[in-house]
Amino acid sequence: MKRILFTMLLAASLSAEAQTQTYETEFARPLNEVLTDIQNRFGVRLKYDIDTVGKVLPYADFRIRPYSVEESLTNVLAPFDYKFVKQKGNTYKLKAYEYPRRTDADGKKMLAYLNTLYADQQAFELRADSLKKEVRQRLGIDALLAQCVKSKPILSKIRKFDGYTVQNFALETLPGLYVCGSIYAPQSKGKHALIICPNGHFGGGRYREDQQQRMGTLARMGAICVDYDLFGWGESALQVGSAAHRSSAAHTIQAMNGLLILESMLASRKDIDTGRIGTNGGSGGGTHTVLLSVLDDRFTASAPVVSLASHFDGGCPCESGMPIQLSAGGTCNAELAATFAPRPQLIVSDGGDWTASVPMLEFPYLQRIYGFYQAKDKVTNVHLPKEKHDFGPNKRNAVYDFFADVFKLDKRMLDESKVTIEPESAMYSFGEKGALLPAGAIRSFDKVAAYLGKKAVADVKSDAALEKKAREKK
Repeated sequence: MKRILFTMLLAASLSAEAQTQTYETEFARPLNEVLTDIQNRFGVRLKYDIDTVGKVLPYADFRIRPYSVEESLTNVLAPFDYKFVKQKGNTYKLKAYEYPRRTDADGKKMLAYLNTLYADQQAFELRADSLKKEVRQRLGIDALLAQCVKSKPILSKIRKFDGYTVQNFALETLPGLYVCGSIYAPQSKGKHALIICPNGHFGGGRYREDQQQRMGTLARMGAICVDYDLFGWGESALQVGSAAHRSSAAHTIQAMNGLLILESMLASRKDIDTGRIGTNGGSGGGTHTVLLSVLDDRFTASAPVVSLASHFDGGCPCESGMPIQLSAGGTCNAELAATFAPRPQLIVSDGGDWTASVPMLEFPYLQRIYGFYQAKDKVTNVHLPKEKHDFGPNKRNAVYDFFADVFKLDKRMLDESKVTIEPESAMYSFGEKGALLPAGAIRSFDKVAAYLGKKAVADVKSDAALEKKAREKK
């Protein structure tokens, strides 16, 4: 009897061991443990913008490459569709959200496919009309605009500098929600061009030095320039928190902000030449430059900088959170930019980011579309093969030259040294830490949810939890 019992126990033990120690599972380890090992092995610091709770990595140790931290991170994060971004020194940021980057070869195939859809101006315009309508629908922009309030901007005192002025503004959009920014205007009298300047993700936001240099210089040259905070950045973060920026809602709200600012400027100022309305931004601001040109036909010139590609839609939800790339059976930012034809358009690209393909792929495609209108000379590409992803002097000079040409600005006033770089605090509409926010101002993203839906709230709460976790680890 004892022998039988022993045999049964042994068989059960072997059976249990076989179930838990199969070749599929015996090398699995919790993701957070593997990431900790990578930090220790390679002497790097990992900043978390991802949730590792409950995540188990199969064949964990076999994914480590002892000669490369970046290959190791790629292999470890790929099963969860996570990414990493190299930051300063030995720090890597692990990202929870980014559409998978496609390759130049993917972009080439996409553009080849799109080129089969139209052989002349008439066919392209039918396609462009469908794209514009469906982009609006997928973005949800009209439903949001219908809920906006009609309000006059809150304006600060005008600050006078050498050849230009700066004035802070705050515009109420949805009830209790404000977008804040700055209006740079020429000191000269008469009608001026207007350039709406959505901001990108460069450090310092719209308060940074190169942003002020560009706004001030264009104003000195004769254009009214308006820049504004990203949703969940700058003063907007005081209302909705920084996690709100990484929600798909940011995609729609930032587009909404650009359109409402354009409307407000045209309604409140008499010194704007409505035949000269441009849009210009870099990186994520370049993505929104293209989007604004798709959404509003009043723009007459467009200049997306270090952003345009046929194989990348933007790595932040504020650029690609809503599925506009699925419009009309599938599109890309290059085709969306093409819908601006035959109006003047500048594409600035460089060799150090995803825009490296522009001279070979996107620009020839755009030239073909502009050729339908006998307007190839209206689309230009300034490519800087030795430069990286920024809004540096050569990129700014390309923008100055473009708008000087198409808007007849005064190039004699092109002198960045004449621009006064203000401290960030001088550019606030509501003072330090929002002390001057109106009594009815929204103070949390949850209040915006009434206009956006439950999914947007869930996304932001998840990001907020990750931010809290990141702070606790510091």
